[in-house]
Amino acid sequence: MTHLELIERYIADMPYDRKPASLYDPIRYVLSMGGKRVRPVLMLLAYSLYRDNPETILHQAVGLETYHNYTLLHDDLMDNADMRRSKPTVHRRWNANAAILSGDSMLVMATQMISQCRTEVMPEVLALFIETALQIGEGQQMDMDFENRDDVAEEEYLEMIRLKTSVLLACATRMGGLLAGADARHQQMLYSFGEQLGLAFQLQDDLLDVYGDTAVFGKAIGGDICCNKKTYMLINALQRASDADRKELQQWLSLTEFDAAAKVAAVTAIYNRAGIRELCEQRIEHHFRRATEQLNALPIATERKQALIDYTNKMMHRQR
Repeated sequence: MTHLELIERYIADMPYDRKPASLYDPIRYVLSMGGKRVRPVLMLLAYSLYRDNPETILHQAVGLETYHNYTLLHDDLMDNADMRRSKPTVHRRWNANAAILSGDSMLVMATQMISQCRTEVMPEVLALFIETALQIGEGQQMDMDFENRDDVAEEEYLEMIRLKTSVLLACATRMGGLLAGADARHQQMLYSFGEQLGLAFQLQDDLLDVYGDTAVFGKAIGGDICCNKKTYMLINALQRASDADRKELQQWLSLTEFDAAAKVAAVTAIYNRAGIRELCEQRIEHHFRRATEQLNALPIATERKQALIDYTNKMMHRQR
């Protein structure tokens, strides 16, 4: 059974014995939506570098996935999003109060699940998780602050996505090593690997939102463009476009009413002329290369690392 199959079976079999059902039904709904399960898979793969029984940490891996889905539930509410993975978001299917309270309960459940590990590593595990959760909140706040700014620099954006996205992948890889008994040096290398991989992963999302195949991507492209989201693409276009293109881009950004297809086409054309796609691809490759260097340097036999190497390569060649 693959790591992903182990995770999906574990989630499907999770008991929901507590009451009221109206609190736990949205949690079951969110976790049953599927998704890539990148974070728990990475945790199991990192653990498997050292031990052959990854099923023993499924509770912690699914705890981290529960936390991740809690952040998505609240993100959807803050963004007033209608759909998540082609299904209605919790605040649409139920209401905003359900999204808040069920989300809060998911955070508590995640902490409980992650803490149910060996006594000797529990303080480190919890400290890692708590620091990660605080950083993700900081990243989310930065992202929200960027909505009201027109002067976001590339370095600020990269720090925001490091906090909002990549530290959770880094947490997953380090926690897998920690639970397996890896020493502090190995844990730091695993953390750096996950952090760089997370940066590449988020930049890929920026790229795919503009240049992805709609049929494969699973949703219409151009969503970031339509809502003027500060992405690596937009920030660099504002800096690198010609004067005429920058003026046109700023005009599109100022409109409150527009034809979505026309805006996406026009902004994408500006990106093309400014070489933004190639710039983003180079940045993705930079972070992927740094992640690969950390993994290659980890003093473990290559055959033990092969599954993680293969999974990482698959992540970096995804189309959705």
